[in-house]
Amino acid sequence: MTKPRGFEFWRSTLKGARYVVAPMVDQSELAWRLLSRRHGAELCYTPMLHAQVFVRDANYRRENLYSEVNQEDRPLIAQFCANDPEVFIQAALLAQDYCDAIDLNLGCPQMIAKRGHYGVFLQDEWDLLEKMIKLADEKLAVPITCKIRVFPEIEKTVKYAKMLEKAGCQLLTVHGRTKDQKGALTGIASWKHIKAVREAVNIPVFANGNIQHLSDVQRCMEETGVQGVMSAEGNLHNPALFEGCSPPVWEMAEEYLEVVEKHPPCSLSYVRAHIFKLWHHTLQIHQDLREELAKAKNVAGVAEVNRQLKQRCQVKEFYESEWTRTDLPFPHWICQPYVRPPFKEKKILVILELDCKRALEDSDGSNDSLSKNKQKKKARNPNKNFCPELKPKYIKCEQCGNPKGNKCVFSLCRGCCKRKAFKEVADCPGHGLRFKTKALKQCNSDTGGGQSNGKPNSQTVSTAVHDPL
Repeated sequence: MTKPRGFEFWRSTLKGARYVVAPMVDQSELAWRLLSRRHGAELCYTPMLHAQVFVRDANYRRENLYSEVNQEDRPLIAQFCANDPEVFIQAALLAQDYCDAIDLNLGCPQMIAKRGHYGVFLQDEWDLLEKMIKLADEKLAVPITCKIRVFPEIEKTVKYAKMLEKAGCQLLTVHGRTKDQKGALTGIASWKHIKAVREAVNIPVFANGNIQHLSDVQRCMEETGVQGVMSAEGNLHNPALFEGCSPPVWEMAEEYLEVVEKHPPCSLSYVRAHIFKLWHHTLQIHQDLREELAKAKNVAGVAEVNRQLKQRCQVKEFYESEWTRTDLPFPHWICQPYVRPPFKEKKILVILELDCKRALEDSDGSNDSLSKNKQKKKARNPNKNFCPELKPKYIKCEQCGNPKGNKCVFSLCRGCCKRKAFKEVADCPGHGLRFKTKALKQCNSDTGGGQSNGKPNSQTVSTAVHDPL
C-alpha cells in the first residue's frame, strides 16, 4: 500500500488540520496535547526528540513516545533533530508505528542546537538535507515533513523550500523568523516569506509566528493562503486559543492537572513549567506563591499553589483592586498571551557590550570577573581554570569520537573498549575490564586446575565468556 502524499496526506491522514500545536521541548507532552485537543487543536507534534539518543536508549524511547500512545492523541507527528542520515532513519523507523508522520527539525535556533549542529544550523547544508529527506521518503512507511525558519531573503527562502519539496518533503511548516530572531531579539515574524513559500510549492504549508489570538489565525490564513497555522507560546499561555476564548487561568490549570492525574506518568518539571506559564501574569504580583510553586515536590503541591492563586483572585476586594494594576488587555487572571516588551536599539548595544566584556573577563580567569556559579567552583577547586584555551584537549576514541581512556590498552572510550574486550576475550586494566581473567578462572574451575601450560583452549574460553558472568 502506497503512503499518502502532499495534499492527500493532509486531507486524509491529518484530516485537513488547520489548528496545530507546535513541537515544544518538555512542553508538548501527552497531557498538554490532550488538553489542547479538548479546546480546538486538530493536530499536535511531540516534543523534539534527539535521534541519536532515541536510537541508543530504550528508556528514552519509552518515556518520550512509546508510553504516551493514546487513541485520543491522533493525528500526531513525531519530530526529530538529527544531522546524520543513517541515524535519522534508524530513529524514524523505531517511531513510525506510533505516529502519523515524521518531522525533521530545521528550525531550532537555541545554543544547544548550535553545539549539537542541528535545527536551523543545518539550513545552509542543502546537500545533507536533501540526502536526509530523500532517504526518509524512500525508507519510511509514513510521510516525512519539515519545520524551517526563513532566510532574510525571500528568494533564498523559496529556493530552500522547493529543494525540500523536491527531495520528498510532504508538508512544510514555515516559521517566519530568521535564525537570529530569538530571545530578546525575537521581533515580528514575516508573513510575506510564508506567503511566497506557499505560492511556490505544491505541498501543504503551515504558518508559524505572530499567533496570539484566534483572530490572528484567521488573518494569517487569509494573508498567506496556508493550509494551517501552528502556535507555540500562544498555546502555552492560553490552551483554549483555537476556541477563540480566554477562560480564567484556574479553569485551564485545574483541567490540565486532572489530565495529568488521568494519564501518568508526567514529569513534575513539565507540570510546574505549564503552571508557571498559565499563571505568568499573576505570579508577577504574587511573588510568595511563585516561590511556593518553584518548591513544589509533587503534583499535589502544584495543585495546592493553584488553589491558593484561585482563591486570591476570587476574593471580591482583591478582584476590584487588582483590575487596574497591570497594563494587560484583560485582568491578569484571564488566559492571555505574553507580549515581550519592545527592545530599544540602545539597550541591545549595551547587552552586546556586556557580553563582550564578560567574554574578555572570563578569559583572564580573575576571580572578581567570574559569575557566582564559577566562583563557587573556584572555591571548591582553586586550580580550576575557566579559560577555553587552557582547558585540556582530550584525545578522541578512534571509533565513536568520545574522549578515550588515558590508560586504555586499545586507545578507546569505555563503551567501545568494553565491546572490543568482550569480543576478543581480553583485559583492559585501565577500564577495569577482566574478560580474559574471568575466562581463565572459569576454565580452571571447570577442568579442576587447568591445563599444564596455564592457557585454556579457544572453545573453552568462548563458552566461558558467552555464559552469563
